[in-house]
Amino acid sequence: MYVLKTKEMDDDVMEYMEISVPEKRREDAFKLLDLFTEASGFEGKLWGKSIIGFGSYHYTYASGHEGDAALAGFSPRKSKISIYLGCTGTDKDKLLSKLGKHTSGKGCVYINRLSDVDTDILKELIRLSIHQLQTKYPSNE
Repeated sequence: MYVLKTKEMDDDVMEYMEISVPEKRREDAFKLLDLFTEASGFEGKLWGKSIIGFGSYHYTYASGHEGDAALAGFSPRKSKISIYLGCTGTDKDKLLSKLGKHTSGKGCVYINRLSDVDTDILKELIRLSIHQLQTKYPSNE
């Protein structure tokens, strides 16, 4: 049986930032923490060993695989900053075209530094991700 490795942890986010984030990424990481908190309305939580996630949702795939994930998040890795978003479609593509210097994959956007991107567009991407995921996976609370 598959065991999900990236799950919400009880570790202190600020302690993680001070101790584990590479020094050259730390200033951007603190700015991103504020930016994601403002855009999402959620407090940052550590997911796994290196992802700071905001909000959460429970998903179930057609295969029966299910789990919990952050609605949006980031990881200030040594080589690049990874930004995790669950949004898709033309709205995402339009925003990415205005974001600034980045590369992207299916669910990630990679940036070298925060100053390379338009932070207002990044906030819109975060809000879009949260909206789309909450619509697709509504809470049963």
